[in-house]
Amino acid sequence: MSGPLEVLVVEDDAVHRTFLRDVIASALPGSALIEAGDGEEGERLARHHGSRQIIVDLQMPRRTGVEMARALWRDRPETSILFWSNYADEAYVRGVSRIVPAGAAYGYILKSASEERLSLALRSVFLEGQCVIDREIRTVQQKASSHHESLSDVEYEILLDLALGLTDRLIAERRSVSLRSVQNRLQQIYEKVGAYEGGAGADTFNLRTRAVSLALLRKLLNRNGLEQAEIELGLWLARTRDRRGGG
Repeated sequence: MSGPLEVLVVEDDAVHRTFLRDVIASALPGSALIEAGDGEEGERLARHHGSRQIIVDLQMPRRTGVEMARALWRDRPETSILFWSNYADEAYVRGVSRIVPAGAAYGYILKSASEERLSLALRSVFLEGQCVIDREIRTVQQKASSHHESLSDVEYEILLDLALGLTDRLIAERRSVSLRSVQNRLQQIYEKVGAYEGGAGADTFNLRTRAVSLALLRKLLNRNGLEQAEIELGLWLARTRDRRGGG
């Protein structure tokens, strides 16, 4: 290594930044620290310094950790990022999983984890290039990957489209599947989120609205994920308009 390891800490809480500073000094002796108070500043400093080792909070003002990581990974997929968060909700776990580049070293550690666990994660991700996921997070990931207990990745994408207000036909176009496939997936989503529970059906509820409401209550969806999905939808609609206009 040509110089000391340089670690960028992106955390809006000053007390947590102090804690991270102490843990990093112990786990990675001799490393140089750069600190940022929010995701917008973190992205700017990461680009300015060419940071390759970053520990970031998920929920911050101005720019979330997921938004910051997505932007950096788009340009530098080899960047190692350790997410440090209070949240183990499925919406956050899926939000992170959706943006990790193939082969990237990353971690997802809860703030409730021990100092020893955090130290191990720092060394594993930043020095050894390994992926480290908290046990509680791993449980959520495993549940999310089970088609019997939770939504598949395709169903989750369609749920996001549903929450954004897309019609069945537009969902089919966006996801490159048939209209019949979308309608079948919607029935599976309604069943898995509990829209049919208690004998409820289309004569009782608007099932689309009911499914989104229950997904929010179960923390399958959250504001950050929907905001990012809205941005992605806007980009897709713009590309679609360009294609149709050009041809």
